Parts: sequence; C-alpha cells; structure tokens
Amino acid sequence: MATEAYCVKCKAKSTMKGEKEVSMNGKGGKKRSAMTGICIKCGTKMFRILGLKK
Repeated sequence: MATEAYCVKCKAKSTMKGEKEVSMNGKGGKKRSAMTGICIKCGTKMFRILGLKK
C-alpha cells in the first residue's frame, strides 16, 4: 500500500514506506485514524491524519 503524505524535510509530497495505521484521540473524544511511516527520499518520519471512521 503506497500512501502519499507531506514530508516536512523535503517540503513536498512523498511516498511512505513501512506505513502502519494508528489511532489517536480527536476532538470531542472521537477516535481518529492516521498513517505513520518513513519518507522514501530522506528517511524522515511522516504522519498523515485520515478521515473519521464511520
């Protein structure tokens, strides 16, 4: 699964490697899902917040 996210170090959208889905607490106590992984260009940790699960 090739997830694309913004890399702060490269200052551009890049593909993540080794991505996994994590859950976090959102506003109002709702659970939000996010993807975390590593940039394939520079090796920086990346984070992308996904939509609410229904």
